[in-house]
Amino acid sequence: MAPSLVARHRERRTLDEALHSPQAELIAVYGRRRVGKTFLIRQACAHEICFELVGIHEADLVTQLRSFAAALGLASSALAELTPPRDWPAAFAQLGAFLSSRLKRRKTKQVVFFDEVPWLASRRSGFLQAFEHFWNTWASRQPQLVVVLCGSAASWMLQNIVRQRGGLHNRVTRRLRVEPFSLADAEELLRARGVELGRYQTAELYMALGGVPHYLSQVRPGESAAQNIDRLCFARDGLLRTEFTHLYASLFDQAQRHEAVVRALASKRRGLTRRKLLAAASLGSGGAATKVLDELEEAGFILQMPRLGRARRDAVYWLADEYSLFYLTWIERHRGASDGVWMRRQGTPAWRAWSGLAFEATCLKHVWAIKAALGIAGVETEEGAWEHRPDGTHRDGAQIDLVIDRADRSMNLCEMKFSEAEFAIDKAYARELAHKRDVFRAATGTKKALFITLVTTYGLRDNEHSRGLVARTVAMDALFARPHL
Repeated sequence: MAPSLVARHRERRTLDEALHSPQAELIAVYGRRRVGKTFLIRQACAHEICFELVGIHEADLVTQLRSFAAALGLASSALAELTPPRDWPAAFAQLGAFLSSRLKRRKTKQVVFFDEVPWLASRRSGFLQAFEHFWNTWASRQPQLVVVLCGSAASWMLQNIVRQRGGLHNRVTRRLRVEPFSLADAEELLRARGVELGRYQTAELYMALGGVPHYLSQVRPGESAAQNIDRLCFARDGLLRTEFTHLYASLFDQAQRHEAVVRALASKRRGLTRRKLLAAASLGSGGAATKVLDELEEAGFILQMPRLGRARRDAVYWLADEYSLFYLTWIERHRGASDGVWMRRQGTPAWRAWSGLAFEATCLKHVWAIKAALGIAGVETEEGAWEHRPDGTHRDGAQIDLVIDRADRSMNLCEMKFSEAEFAIDKAYARELAHKRDVFRAATGTKKALFITLVTTYGLRDNEHSRGLVARTVAMDALFARPHL
């Protein structure tokens, strides 16, 4: 049975609005490789697509124009092979003639879908200039027309389509950034494919593979999370065993700089400030380095976490892509290992260290779910990490994973703990939590109420050390909630 579209509720609503609008629509769709952009458009607009052209990677102009002729022949049901146009202006003239005839016969919206636009619009190809002329002189005046421009190079799409200062300036009517699935979406996709693992193993899969639909679609029913990870990541022919080597090169020019940033972040559990990150990645501090960081952030590979009480320039970058972290922590280091490498390492100290870091990163990507579980979804908040180093005023240092600073004169000091059972606080950890709270109050001088909050897999075991110390607990199930759209 052919796969059907799951989740993507926000994206589907945007596309549906475009399909029912009274004006011409130009939609920019972007997102990382294998996140499901093409599948989304083909499924959501299945009955409206009348022309589709997919760019060919590193193909010359002649090859791209031949592909255009073939696509137009298919769309028009031509009996004979069409002669390729000599250039893109001629191509868009042919497309305009085809659409003009079709729009006269149809009353519903018609969708023109250009996929992998960055490959079509290579240097000196003339594609963008020809498209600008096509849109501005004719297409934008056709209320039945929807044109979708899609690409995996998010930074290219933003610079050349969405934020362009030339002929397409302010022409894009809607933009769709297609992001990896949340935990709830990942669970929906797995269930649609007959995979029932429970939330602990679903979370383990998510922590290793991330929310990329193509990766999750390779999970087999009847295999545990560990078995699936072993097969996909460590087996000789595993899909994700070598994915990393293609991932960044397919999205960015001079991708070795992007990989250097990702590798630097993978080695630091607490993230890095911009200055330390650029030094660790051996990048200068100029515009080229800024472009690399912006491109990685726009594509969803890295995120900035502000540090409360510090300037924006002191924000911490951390690695947001679960697969990249898993690859650099495990796959790359165990390429020559025998079968079952992942199952044999379950519960080891190295596994616990990775799972703690990966669970923390997953929680930080689901802060909205944590807020909903705490009953503060409607409260204005500021979230960030917090760190205090010993100084002349406060001798002791402390670090807190996540602080939720609330407008109702309260703060949640959040710690994330991945555990195979109920998490139990012992005397030493209770002392550490109290110490963090006390140093935070002394160093910040806050008068707000401070609530120590634990985010764990199965909740907190009630004992003498947790009573009177931990104010709130958020269990893993809360992370599977859906955001309000």
